[in-house]
Amino acid sequence: MGNDDSGFFDTRRAAAYLGLSPRTLDGYRVSGDGPAFHRFGNRVRYRRSDLDSWAAKRRATTTAEADRLASA
Repeated sequence: MGNDDSGFFDTRRAAAYLGLSPRTLDGYRVSGDGPAFHRFGNRVRYRRSDLDSWAAKRRATTTAEADRLASA
C-alpha cells in the first residue's frame, strides 16, 4: 500500500480506489488514457485528486454518453 501520509497511492491502492484491477490501470498508463501519475525512480504513484479528476471526466448520465466517452 502507498504511504497515506505522503498523499500518494501506489498502483494497487489507486486501482482499488477506482474499482479497477492494477493491470487495467497499468494498461491505461501505458496507453496514455489513465490518470496523471508521478514517477519516483522506478515507483509509480498517483495523487487522489488526479484519480478523482480522471474519474469525473468519465462521468456519464446515459449509456450512449458512456459509449462515446469509452471510444474517445
